This record gives sequence, C-alpha cells and structure tokens, in this order.
Amino acid sequence: MNALWEDLFSTDIVKELIRFDGALYVFAAFILVYVAKLLFDLFTPYRLDEQLTEKDNKAVAVSFSGYMLGVLIIVIGVLGSDGYNAMAGSNQMIILQDMLATIIWGLIGILLLNFSRLINDKFILSHFSNTKELVDDRNIGAGAVVWGTYIGSALIIRAAIGGEAVDWLPDIVSALIYFVLAQVAFVVYGWIYQVMSRFDLHAEIEKDNMAAGVGFGLSLTAMAIILAGYITRYDSLAGLLVWFVIGLFILVVSRYLVDKLVLPGSLLDEEIARDQNWGAALVEGSVALGMAAVIVAALLS
Repeated sequence: MNALWEDLFSTDIVKELIRFDGALYVFAAFILVYVAKLLFDLFTPYRLDEQLTEKDNKAVAVSFSGYMLGVLIIVIGVLGSDGYNAMAGSNQMIILQDMLATIIWGLIGILLLNFSRLINDKFILSHFSNTKELVDDRNIGAGAVVWGTYIGSALIIRAAIGGEAVDWLPDIVSALIYFVLAQVAFVVYGWIYQVMSRFDLHAEIEKDNMAAGVGFGLSLTAMAIILAGYITRYDSLAGLLVWFVIGLFILVVSRYLVDKLVLPGSLLDEEIARDQNWGAALVEGSVALGMAAVIVAALLS
C-alpha cells in the first residue's frame, strides 16, 4: 500500500515532462507544420487562405484537414523512431544533432506526402479534375476522398521512414522502396474498390455525392492501416504482397457483412448511390477502419 501512495505522489516524472530536449522537439514539430503549409501552397494551384477564409470552401477545408493531420502523423512517427532521439539527454550537441535529423526526416516525409497527392489525383480519382471539384464545385465528396488519400499516404510514409536508424543512404533508399510499393498497392485497392461497387464511383463523386466520397475515403484509409501495420514490423517485399491480398480479402468481406448484417434493410450501394446516404457510408467506412485495426493487431502481434 505504501508503494502505491509513493507512486501516486511521486514528483520524479515532473523532471521528464519539462526537460529541455522535449521542448526542442515540440519546436521542431511546429517548424515542420509551418513548412508543410508552405509546401502545400507551392504544390496546389489555388490560394489556400482565400479558399478557407474569403470563400468559406468546405471541400478545400476537408481535404486540407486531411493533409495537416497526415503531416502530424508523419511528425509523430519521426519523433518516435528508434535511433533519432534515443540518446537525447546525454549532452546538448547530441540533442541538437538529433533534432536536426528529426527535421530532415520530417521534411522527407512531408515531400513524399505532397508527391503522393499527385499520384493519387492521377490514378485514384483520374476521371475528373480534383482541383475543379474542390475549388469550383466545392465538392465535399471529392474532399472526403482526398482526405482519405492524405491520411492513408501519411500512415504508409510514417511506417516507411520509421524504425531503427542504420545509416542515411540505406535508410532513405529503404524508405523510398517501401513508400513506392505500398503506394502502388494503395492505388490498386482504389481501383478494386471501384470495381466492387455496383455504381459508377467517379460519376457519383463528380455529382457531389458526399456518401460515395465518405465511404471511399475511409476505405482507402483502412487499407493504408493494413499496409502500414506490415511495413512497421517486417521487411520482406514478398510478404507485403501476400499481406496486401489478405487485407484486401478481409476488407471485401467486411463490406459484405456491413451490407448483409449491419444494414440489412437495403443494399449498401443503393443507399450510397441512389439515396446519397452518407450515414450508411460512414458506417461502412468505420467498420472497415475497425477491421483494419483488428487485422493488424490479430495477425501481426
């Protein structure tokens, strides 16, 4: 009992919470977030401030929120990587060198996130102009898909650049290989999802069907959780291919179960395409996210 009271009223943890190097890493995170916003402005053909404040564009807001959350997912991954801040606290020089490495890896991750947007715009939503849908049509459904691609790509990037540090060149090459292959699998799943749907996914999103965008965006995120879970734990590329097939099968089954067991009164695709029922799409996507987390926890533990 005495040990319990000592733990409850101990002040030892206070020193850890207010340590100097911890504040530096928070400062580095703020720098990365600011640079990420500048890079977003550089890579997009519209003025973000104008769309968010002057025009109150909700579609751009949804897509940009996915970008910023994706950036923070990457930053968290870099801060938690083994080897980049494991020795922090031994002396100030090591702390500063480690913070510099954190910023460099964070910038690499943010650049990859912006590059992934170009890939996903071209191959996942390839039947129309994403910029037109977001800026001119203020299409929240398209914004939801872009949100999903940002979050999904960020999870993949976080897994690819995380882990134990070895050396700069091997680490960068390894990260790029896993990023490219996982991004390809991500795009392939996007195509398969369109084939599985009983409606023209692109046509529905272009018609401002928010339900179609919500369901698709969350499902893309679910696949990214599965891919990232594998990359975090294993190195085998052959295993990644097998794991993708396993994850694809389970996500297809989970969508079927939502259709038949969770929402038995009507076909899920009819709810999305005919009724534009974004609530049903939200249920579909939420189950997919949960199943993805279960898959990673159960099969890769």
